[in-house]
Amino acid sequence: QVQLVESGGGLVQPGGSLRLSCAASAYTICMSSMGWYRQAPGKERELVATMDKSGRTNISDSVKGRFTISRDNAWNKVYLQMNSLKPEDAAVYYCNADPCYRNYYGGMDFWGKGTLVNVSS
Repeated sequence: QVQLVESGGGLVQPGGSLRLSCAASAYTICMSSMGWYRQAPGKERELVATMDKSGRTNISDSVKGRFTISRDNAWNKVYLQMNSLKPEDAAVYYCNADPCYRNYYGGMDFWGKGTLVNVSS
Protein backbone atom coordinates (compact mmCIF):
# COMPACT_ATOMS: atom_id res chain seq x y z
CA GLN A 1 0.00 0.00 0.00
CA VAL A 2 1.33 3.42 -0.94
CA GLN A 3 0.95 6.29 1.47
CA LEU A 4 0.94 9.93 0.51
CA VAL A 5 2.04 12.44 3.12
CA GLU A 6 1.22 16.12 2.71
CA SER A 7 2.84 19.04 4.45
CA GLY A 8 2.91 22.81 4.24
CA GLY A 9 -0.59 23.82 5.19
CA GLY A 10 -1.36 26.50 7.72
CA LEU A 11 -2.86 29.90 8.32
CA VAL A 12 -2.01 32.73 5.97
CA GLN A 13 -3.39 36.21 5.39
CA PRO A 14 -5.16 37.08 2.15
CA GLY A 15 -2.59 37.80 -0.52
CA GLY A 16 -0.05 35.55 1.13
CA SER A 17 1.66 32.40 -0.09
CA LEU A 18 2.03 28.80 0.94
CA ARG A 19 3.82 25.82 -0.56
CA LEU A 20 2.34 22.38 -0.19
CA SER A 21 4.43 19.26 -0.53
CA CYS A 22 3.42 15.65 -0.97
CA ALA A 23 5.65 12.60 -0.91
CA ALA A 24 4.74 9.03 -1.74
CA SER A 25 6.05 6.31 0.54
CA ALA A 26 7.19 4.29 -2.47
CA TYR A 27 9.22 6.26 -4.97
CA THR A 28 9.81 3.33 -7.31
CA ILE A 29 6.16 2.98 -8.30
CA CYS A 30 5.22 4.54 -11.62
CA MET A 31 2.67 7.30 -11.15
CA SER A 32 0.89 8.53 -14.24
CA SER A 33 -0.63 11.59 -12.60
CA MET A 34 -0.02 13.39 -9.36
CA GLY A 35 -1.79 16.41 -8.06
CA TRP A 36 -3.96 18.25 -5.63
CA TYR A 37 -7.63 18.42 -4.80
CA ARG A 38 -9.37 20.45 -2.14
CA GLN A 39 -12.53 20.34 -0.12
CA ALA A 40 -14.03 23.29 1.69
CA PRO A 41 -16.63 22.84 4.45
CA GLY A 42 -20.01 21.97 2.98
CA LYS A 43 -18.63 21.58 -0.53
CA GLU A 44 -17.59 18.68 -2.71
CA ARG A 45 -13.98 17.81 -3.32
CA GLU A 46 -12.68 19.60 -6.39
CA LEU A 47 -9.62 19.42 -8.60
CA VAL A 48 -7.00 22.10 -8.02
CA ALA A 49 -4.13 20.99 -10.25
CA THR A 50 -2.64 17.79 -11.61
CA MET A 51 0.44 16.97 -13.63
CA ASP A 52 1.18 13.85 -15.66
CA LYS A 53 4.57 12.22 -16.15
CA SER A 54 5.23 14.31 -19.23
CA GLY A 55 4.61 17.53 -17.38
CA ARG A 56 1.23 18.29 -18.84
CA THR A 57 -1.00 20.06 -16.36
CA ASN A 58 -4.68 20.35 -15.66
CA ILE A 59 -5.35 23.42 -13.53
CA SER A 60 -8.62 24.73 -12.21
CA ASP A 61 -9.66 28.08 -13.66
CA SER A 62 -10.17 29.34 -10.12
CA VAL A 63 -6.44 29.12 -9.36
CA LYS A 64 -4.84 29.71 -12.77
CA GLY A 65 -2.17 32.36 -12.61
CA ARG A 66 -1.90 32.06 -8.84
CA PHE A 67 -1.04 28.41 -8.17
CA THR A 68 1.80 26.45 -9.72
CA ILE A 69 2.15 22.69 -9.63
CA SER A 70 5.48 20.93 -9.95
CA ARG A 71 6.58 17.36 -9.65
CA ASP A 72 9.66 15.27 -8.99
CA ASN A 73 9.11 12.05 -10.94
CA ALA A 74 12.22 10.37 -9.58
CA TRP A 75 10.99 10.57 -6.02
CA ASN A 76 7.22 10.64 -6.55
CA LYS A 77 6.83 14.04 -4.99
CA VAL A 78 4.45 16.79 -6.00
CA TYR A 79 4.31 20.41 -4.93
CA LEU A 80 1.78 23.21 -5.06
CA GLN A 81 2.99 26.79 -4.84
CA MET A 82 0.05 28.95 -3.88
CA ASN A 83 0.35 32.69 -4.28
CA SER A 84 -2.12 35.53 -3.89
CA LEU A 85 -4.26 33.38 -1.66
CA LYS A 86 -7.89 34.33 -1.19
CA PRO A 87 -10.31 33.44 1.60
CA GLU A 88 -12.14 31.19 -0.86
CA ASP A 89 -8.98 29.09 -1.21
CA ALA A 90 -9.38 27.91 2.37
CA ALA A 91 -9.93 24.17 2.40
CA VAL A 92 -8.39 20.85 3.20
CA TYR A 93 -5.97 20.09 0.39
CA TYR A 94 -5.51 16.46 -0.58
CA CYS A 95 -2.66 14.94 -2.53
CA ASN A 96 -3.57 12.38 -5.16
CA ALA A 97 -1.46 9.93 -7.12
CA ASP A 98 -2.71 7.71 -9.92
CA PRO A 99 -0.54 4.62 -10.48
CA CYS A 100 0.44 3.73 -14.02
CA TYR A 101 -0.83 0.21 -13.51
CA ARG A 102 -4.02 0.64 -11.53
CA ASN A 103 -5.03 -2.99 -11.91
CA TYR A 104 -2.04 -4.00 -9.82
CA TYR A 105 -3.44 -1.89 -6.99
CA GLY A 106 -7.01 -3.06 -7.19
CA GLY A 107 -8.02 -0.33 -9.61
CA MET A 108 -7.50 2.33 -6.98
CA ASP A 109 -5.58 5.54 -6.87
CA PHE A 110 -3.92 6.93 -3.76
CA TRP A 111 -4.93 9.78 -1.48
CA GLY A 112 -3.24 11.61 1.33
CA LYS A 113 -5.01 12.47 4.57
CA GLY A 114 -5.07 16.15 3.73
CA THR A 115 -3.52 19.36 4.99
CA LEU A 116 -5.55 22.35 6.11
CA VAL A 117 -5.11 25.72 4.45
CA ASN A 118 -6.78 28.64 6.16
CA VAL A 119 -6.80 32.09 4.59
CA SER A 120 -7.91 34.76 6.98
CA SER A 121 -6.91 38.16 8.28
